[in-house]
Amino acid sequence: MKFTSQAVTVLALATTASCAANVQRRDSCTADVEATQVRLAYHGDRGMSVSWNTNSKLDKPSVAFGKTMQLGGIVTSDQSTTYPTSSTYNNHVIITGLQPNTRYHYQPYCSDRIYSFTTARTAGDGSDFKFAMVGDMGTMGPDGLSTTVGKGAANPLKPGDNTSIDSLHALKESFDFVWHVGDIAYADAWLKEEKGGYLPENLNDKGAEYDKILNDFYNEIEEISRDVPYMVGPGNHEANCDNGANFSLCLPGQMNFTGYRAHWNMPSDISGGLENFWYSFDHGMAHFVVFNTETDFPNAPDEPGGEGVEDAGPFAPTGTQLAWLKNDLASVDRKKTPWVIAAGHRPWYVSTTECKECQAAFEPILLEYGVDLVLQGHKHFYERESAINNFVAQEITNNPSAPWYIVNGAAGHYDGLDTPTYPLVPTSRKLLTVYGWSLFTVHNCTHLTTEFIASGNGSILDTATLYKDRTCDFN
Repeated sequence: MKFTSQAVTVLALATTASCAANVQRRDSCTADVEATQVRLAYHGDRGMSVSWNTNSKLDKPSVAFGKTMQLGGIVTSDQSTTYPTSSTYNNHVIITGLQPNTRYHYQPYCSDRIYSFTTARTAGDGSDFKFAMVGDMGTMGPDGLSTTVGKGAANPLKPGDNTSIDSLHALKESFDFVWHVGDIAYADAWLKEEKGGYLPENLNDKGAEYDKILNDFYNEIEEISRDVPYMVGPGNHEANCDNGANFSLCLPGQMNFTGYRAHWNMPSDISGGLENFWYSFDHGMAHFVVFNTETDFPNAPDEPGGEGVEDAGPFAPTGTQLAWLKNDLASVDRKKTPWVIAAGHRPWYVSTTECKECQAAFEPILLEYGVDLVLQGHKHFYERESAINNFVAQEITNNPSAPWYIVNGAAGHYDGLDTPTYPLVPTSRKLLTVYGWSLFTVHNCTHLTTEFIASGNGSILDTATLYKDRTCDFN
């Protein structure tokens, strides 16, 4: 099953007509078409993807939008899709013809309120900006990470602590977008939680608990994703309903990244990528790239026969992803976007088991095209590495020629945090086993800073700045 964005229709409306249309839409709405799980994604610097879920299919999903609360335009699409075991429909609409770095108001069909977003900064915009990065974040509360855990799990939240979702929400005015680098919701933990005594056991629930956890998570992050773009990449826990442990309980709609493919609408159509698996986008001084460490490269762990035994993919002919990645990086205009920042879920420089297959496939390309920063998750802690070229460390303050690596899978899920049992790798510079997320500041073309934010209390537990010796020449 393939979910793609379709062309949209923009209808210019007079202000009074728009207001009347919105009132009529709200008056005619029922619970079946109430908008939930509202989320945004960049679609170039003049577009925004607006997505939301409903209990019933919409014939023509629509979004009203405008620079004022009067909402002077409407965009429609035909994208309202579901899949087996899903209790909801995913609706996608793309608004085009917008101005870069500009605030707009918008209202999805049958939403009871008007929201706002800010479009992407155009490539070559030399103003400083911030973005947030999380990895490995699931639902918080009764069906996920909480102050109690089941048998065999560890590291519950402390009473009174903020979750990573709480922390991101509290600070969402400080960053332009969120980048979630794989392992989203942890719906596939349902069976483990039941067997651990954390949830009531019901092995024949026909996928209901998996679906409930997904919906819980998407509802929880809505207070973030409706206001700032929520960009995502695939992780192993999106592959099937039980992380490869018991395929007999996995129904077709909960395997092969089905929910992940349906829910999100990343800008692969305008970057030559593939669905929500690999894509890129520009934002101000930076070019951002998502690559897929789960499938579609030699010895990929989640493909049939891989070490992840997920039996997922491939999703394109052999060699497609790596060819795309090389072409995308080769096409970057470093005068406009001097920073190139890449993200993929599984790390290969980390103080525990590493993804050697990922390293063999991706590291030569990242080195060849001078990627500055690589963000990864998968391991449930925070580890800031050096800049690294084939295991040789370079100091980030001294104009490194190799990518700087940061692993952050500490946002939180049911099983809690990990503590590496191996000695720290020689390239390691900081390791934390605290729930948290990363905040990045792109200052100018020469300096980029990371901060690790402890979710519980908002304190900064680590900070470091990458320096590159180059000249800024922005218009």
